[in-house]
Amino acid sequence: MNKLSPFHIAIPVHNLDECRVFYRDVLNCKEGRSSDHWVDFNFFGHQLVIHHKPKTEETLHTNPVDGKDVPVPHYGVVLPWNEFENFANHLKAKSVKFVIEPYIRYEGLVGEQTTMFFYDPAGNALEFKAFKDLDQLFAQ
Repeated sequence: MNKLSPFHIAIPVHNLDECRVFYRDVLNCKEGRSSDHWVDFNFFGHQLVIHHKPKTEETLHTNPVDGKDVPVPHYGVVLPWNEFENFANHLKAKSVKFVIEPYIRYEGLVGEQTTMFFYDPAGNALEFKAFKDLDQLFAQ
C-alpha cells in the first residue's frame, strides 16, 4: 500500500468542552490549534476538528452489517492488528460504552477484520478496526 496522506475531517459537537476532554483525555489525541468555537486534534496522524454546533434532534440512522446495526455516518481509523486490542482495553478502562463491542467481523472470509463502535459525547459515531492482512482493506 502506498504511503497515506493525512485526511482532514471536521465534525459538529454541541458541547465543545466535554468533547475536548473526550478526544484529548479518553482517546489520547494531542490537541492543536483552537478558538472559542473549534479545536483541532492529531487523530492518529490525521487532522480532526471539532466545531461547535447547537444540539439538534436528528434521529439515529443505522444500516445492517454482519448482523449488527452500524451507525451512519461514522468515522475512525484502521489500526495495526497488534494495537487494536490494547486500544479497546484502554477504552474499556476509560468506561467508554460500546454500541458494537469489539469483535471479529467476516471471520474466515474476505475482508476479515476486528472492529468496534462507540459514540463521542456529542453523538458522533466512531469505528476503529484492524486487519491481520492490510491488503484485505479493499478486497472484494
